[in-house]
Amino acid sequence: MTENDPTDEISDIEDRIERLAEIAERCRKYILASKIAIGGGAALLLITILGVFGFGQTAALGSIALVLGGIVSLGSNVSTLRQTDDAISAAEARRAALIGSIDLRVVADAPLKLV
Repeated sequence: MTENDPTDEISDIEDRIERLAEIAERCRKYILASKIAIGGGAALLLITILGVFGFGQTAALGSIALVLGGIVSLGSNVSTLRQTDDAISAAEARRAALIGSIDLRVVADAPLKLV
């Protein structure tokens, strides 16, 4: 292997892509949990306001906190997911460019022998 051989860099980029994919998947899970928290908090607030189960002020404050926390978590994780997706795209483009720069040789097909 020569000093300018891009295979090591390609391997490093593939490792980075795998790590970024794990981060993106974790963000997707947090986004789902945030949406559930927002929906659950909103439902609890509505139930509390309507007085269906007789929950008190603590439940109302807790539901508001749940909705606000869900919104903050959702926004943060959506932003992180976008940045991670952009980083994955850039890494994949760099990997494709490195692969394209490799001087590949064509291996001729050997004739098939039928038995």
